[in-house]
Amino acid sequence: MKKVVLYQKSGSKKDREQKDMLAAAGYEVETRDLTAENWTSAGLRAFFAEKPVSEWFDPKAPQVLSGEIDPLSANPQQALVMLSVDPSLINGPLIKCNGRCASGLDTKELRYFLDVHARGGKPAIVKHLPSTWSQTMNA
Repeated sequence: MKKVVLYQKSGSKKDREQKDMLAAAGYEVETRDLTAENWTSAGLRAFFAEKPVSEWFDPKAPQVLSGEIDPLSANPQQALVMLSVDPSLINGPLIKCNGRCASGLDTKELRYFLDVHARGGKPAIVKHLPSTWSQTMNA
């Protein structure tokens, strides 16, 4: 059975839906609490690939909603420090599978992920994984 590590926030409807989609597609889903992990800046960076820094942050995080943190003004280094210090700021879920990491996938991106992995890592039409995916040697 194919295994996926899903870092999710407790009570997140989006995270639960993605977990259900992965399980329905035949994946063994190992669920971990995103906010309880001991994240490092380097460890988190692999999940964000080429996404804009502002998309690394959970738009529903209280500090973002209040304006205390402005994701649009953070540079990558600042963002990684903030996210590793306070994982509740991370736009999840984070997914790790077969050496690939991703964050904050929408339903379309998750379906693409499932399609690619069903084909043994080879996309049906596109030649490369979307920029939301990054390759990591630590998986």
